[in-house]
Amino acid sequence: MAASLYGSLPLLFLFYISGIFLRAVAVDQTVKTFIFRVDAESKPSIFPTHYHWYTSEFAESSRILHVYDTVFHGFSASVTPSDAAALSKHPSVLAVFEDQSRELHTTRSPQFLGLRTQQGLWSESDYGSDVIIGLFDTGIWPERRSFSDENLGPVPARWKGVCQAGVRFSPTNCNRKIVGARYFSKGHEAAGRWEGPVTGINQTIEFMSPRDADGHGTHTASTAAGRYAFGASMEGYAAGIAKGVAPKARVAVYKVCWRNAGCFDSDILAAFDAAVNDGVDVISISIGGSDGVSSPYYLDPIAIGAYGAVSRGIFVSSSAGNEGSDGMSVTNIAPWLVTVGAGTIDRTFPAEVILGNGKRIDGVSLYSGPPLKDKMFPLVYPGKSGVLSASLCMENSLDPNLVKGKIVICDRGNNPRVAKGLVVKNAGGVGMILANGAQAGEGLVGDAHLIAALGVGSDEGDAVKAYASSTSNPTATIDFKGTLLGIKPAPVVASFSGRGPNGLNPEILKPDLIAPGVNILAAWTDAIGPTGLDPDSRKTEFNILSGTSMACPHVSGAAALLKSAHPDWSPAAIRSAVMTTANIIDNKNLSMIDEATGKPSTPYDFGAGHLNLDQAMDPGLVYDITNNDYVNFLCAIGYRPKVIQVITRSVANCPAKKPLPENLNYPSIAALFSTSSKGPQSKTFIRTVTNVDQPNSVYRPKIESPKGVTVTVKPTQLAFTEAVKKQSFVVTVTADTSNLVLGDSGAVFGSLSWTDGKHVVRSPIVVTQFETF
Repeated sequence: MAASLYGSLPLLFLFYISGIFLRAVAVDQTVKTFIFRVDAESKPSIFPTHYHWYTSEFAESSRILHVYDTVFHGFSASVTPSDAAALSKHPSVLAVFEDQSRELHTTRSPQFLGLRTQQGLWSESDYGSDVIIGLFDTGIWPERRSFSDENLGPVPARWKGVCQAGVRFSPTNCNRKIVGARYFSKGHEAAGRWEGPVTGINQTIEFMSPRDADGHGTHTASTAAGRYAFGASMEGYAAGIAKGVAPKARVAVYKVCWRNAGCFDSDILAAFDAAVNDGVDVISISIGGSDGVSSPYYLDPIAIGAYGAVSRGIFVSSSAGNEGSDGMSVTNIAPWLVTVGAGTIDRTFPAEVILGNGKRIDGVSLYSGPPLKDKMFPLVYPGKSGVLSASLCMENSLDPNLVKGKIVICDRGNNPRVAKGLVVKNAGGVGMILANGAQAGEGLVGDAHLIAALGVGSDEGDAVKAYASSTSNPTATIDFKGTLLGIKPAPVVASFSGRGPNGLNPEILKPDLIAPGVNILAAWTDAIGPTGLDPDSRKTEFNILSGTSMACPHVSGAAALLKSAHPDWSPAAIRSAVMTTANIIDNKNLSMIDEATGKPSTPYDFGAGHLNLDQAMDPGLVYDITNNDYVNFLCAIGYRPKVIQVITRSVANCPAKKPLPENLNYPSIAALFSTSSKGPQSKTFIRTVTNVDQPNSVYRPKIESPKGVTVTVKPTQLAFTEAVKKQSFVVTVTADTSNLVLGDSGAVFGSLSWTDGKHVVRSPIVVTQFETF
């Protein structure tokens, strides 16, 4: 983004009398918007607030648009260029930036999802206005510009929530944007009492309030529903205009996770209780297991709480977990949850290793400190010693005599990526090359390193290590190249994203879909630096993070837009809309690839595809699911009525004839065949679609059968009228299991699409085999 101190602009004639600027006639009367970076510490004590200071000394209150009083101290105002040039001479003004209209947006993902200003879903939904998103996370930093309530209407009358006061958080921290805030700590406090301070909340670094000491909650909230924030960046990276998916949606904060202390199930359930009673429309929960192992639904508080919400019409979006790229690593797999994996967007932050032999190795970094200026430094790989802790650059593992003044190669794993750089720095190293292992493959995410450092893929890491071990005096330098747009291919399935199949019930394909989750810029807390490490004293209004935690709120924001545009749609209808319209191709018009392997990805990786909001507003048909359908599903998987009651709060009446789990009216089809049966086998699936477009329409199927499989559909035409809005059909999947050749993922894949010439309602088909015991 262009930035300058307007010293070269024509100056106003100014008089400074009693601390007030008196303006003479400006040379140029054209009014523009400028952002003024002010040294906050220089505020005279006579002014109770910065706003009073700014309006008294710099500009009239009617000219000031925003006041920034956290990381970015200062204000934005509509003034002439001459005024801006004059104000840049004030001793407290550090810099002046012209507010420019740009195509580049810091949270670039809304544009990547097909959202456009003044048209399509944003326009039809009024940007999600009056829909309330409940964020279950680490709280919120309410002063961020992303949570401004400027030009928002009154808080929806149905809202019953509260703004809970606590440490550095008062009811005035809520507004028409942040309509409510609560915190839940009793689970942590109980654990601290009985298990010791290690499991409790460290109040020296935490706020006993909804205020965010970790940053994660602020980031996810602004990703889902952040307002427009001009001049946003993370220390210069991804500069432009930040905004969430549903910029006018309201935010209700439920702090259930605490810095360095995790999230307790009892607190999560209490938050679900509160959110349902408060009146949220959408719940976004970027929380789950960390080991890729899923508990039965009746032992999973997220599944239980989510059912209570969904059964009352509340959409619940959850993260798929970051345990990819192995199969069956997806978490949050209850069928009433929407499970979101992560993909890349068309923006990256390139950096480059230049080896002493002239070879250049591509990588990624968000380092913003002093550059190495092409100076070559000795290169060392501590892992050459065979000591695992040294290879991983664990704390106190590096010998300063070995690494001082050198660039150090560190293997990824065990401790945080940015923490490895701090270990290198503390041992006297000047830079770090962070090498992926085989599991992460070539998947890269940007990190705001505290030392000159970058991440490289597994193959590139091997090349750097080979050079370091085969050369007597290896050297290297690192070049940081800023922000690069228009990356192809994109989206790519992130290497860390949780993968299918569903570990509990493979008849239900999980994840449901993927959304942007790599290098996402959104608002950040003032309580910790961008790395989240205690020694990181930097302050930043925005931060760039990666994870399915970042993908989940994209779908939460999407649900808010769809709920606003279609208030009568159920949570299942909204899920159907985003799944059946999802993209399965990238911006090169090719099948999406898997970042970990470089090979084509599958529905086990991306579910139904990548979120595409340009189409989701008008899906044509939806697969709806009632509470009774979910109860029948629980009966089908063998849960007894009392067990089902744990989830549904009422005793279940299971049908006399046991239902089939695959007949849940899901927007995907998974056919499981036993390995013990030989020869041709068939599975039938019953589905029902509801017409949500023009009353008179006719849909016909288009089938892409998985390799070695036959798929048929009856009837072969679905006709809808004013009176007939729902139609059922039967899908038959037939496979000769004796000769079925499954792919690397243990399955073969196809699809069924219903089309009326305008809409394409696509469902993935998965065929696999399993062993019976």
